[in-house]
Amino acid sequence: MTRRTLAIVISAPLMVVLWLTAAIAPAPYVQFSPGMTVDVLSEVQGQERIQVSGHETYYDGGELRMTTVGVTRPEDSISLLTAISAWLSDERAVVPYDTYYQDGITDEENDAETAVQMVSSQDAAIAAALIEMGYELETTTVVLFVTEGMPADGKIGVRDHIVSVNGKPVAEDGSVIVDEVQGSDGKPVVFEVLREGKEVTVEVTPKDVDGTPMIGIQTGPSFKFPFQVSINIDPRIGGPSAGLMFALGIYDTLTKGSLTGGKQLAGTGTISPDGKVGPIGGIQQKIPAARDAGAELFLVPPDNCKEALGGANGDMVLVRADTLSSAVDAIEAWVADPSAELPSCEGVG
Repeated sequence: MTRRTLAIVISAPLMVVLWLTAAIAPAPYVQFSPGMTVDVLSEVQGQERIQVSGHETYYDGGELRMTTVGVTRPEDSISLLTAISAWLSDERAVVPYDTYYQDGITDEENDAETAVQMVSSQDAAIAAALIEMGYELETTTVVLFVTEGMPADGKIGVRDHIVSVNGKPVAEDGSVIVDEVQGSDGKPVVFEVLREGKEVTVEVTPKDVDGTPMIGIQTGPSFKFPFQVSINIDPRIGGPSAGLMFALGIYDTLTKGSLTGGKQLAGTGTISPDGKVGPIGGIQQKIPAARDAGAELFLVPPDNCKEALGGANGDMVLVRADTLSSAVDAIEAWVADPSAELPSCEGVG
């Protein structure tokens, strides 16, 4: 046997072992890939996805697609080979695990966090759309999440507006809730909540958790809306990045005429109650997902513009959306004239 043949015989098994290791060994990275898109103007089981009670609605067609990203869950892992493949891909990406997730976070904790973000995002979108229409809104404290199995479960619900606790009015920061629960000394705490326009009184007895009385709710600032608006979205979808598209969908539903002109649009971006569009993650994965769904125009938060220009948008037009108002103006201009000059990402970032 020649020296060359011997080297091949020895090295071949080692190479197999190395490739197998790369294929199965976990890597400390999180993978991003294009996710589903959801038309917020669509129907779910025969009902409009955006439901309104107490105000006239206008369902005029077209599509406003929110975009999502497939992300490795906190307790899952990807192989080194998958990480390398994603790094080389034009439509997938990887980032170090500790830059995306907190150390030790569980799937359950992450799901709770993204669920809270989704509720907050929808409320901010409703507020932004109504303020754009000229409404003045009063602030309130709303329930964003209820922990299953805790004392509040089944008594207090998500989106209940907490009016008072033990007769004490609740301010926007909700500090009186914490004070009354932690000072309950094992006695029931009386909550007055506004639920679907009706005042309801409930009693909840806190549970001791590691020496601290708790009832299992998360609250945050919101608004008292003059009528009810709800958005039917798969509860597995979380996070705040659909805020802009929710706001546009609500605005279109509450105003005469078709904002989209019957065309297919998509986009992303957080939204603040005053209509400012904020940055999101995974823009380069959301763009090809929208392209593949048939969108003709994609709305980009200004802080994501530089990254968006590297996305695989094909013939889909990228439009910078600084605010809800500017997004509405850009859409209307584009519907009227597809060759109109629109806010661009060029030179931004």
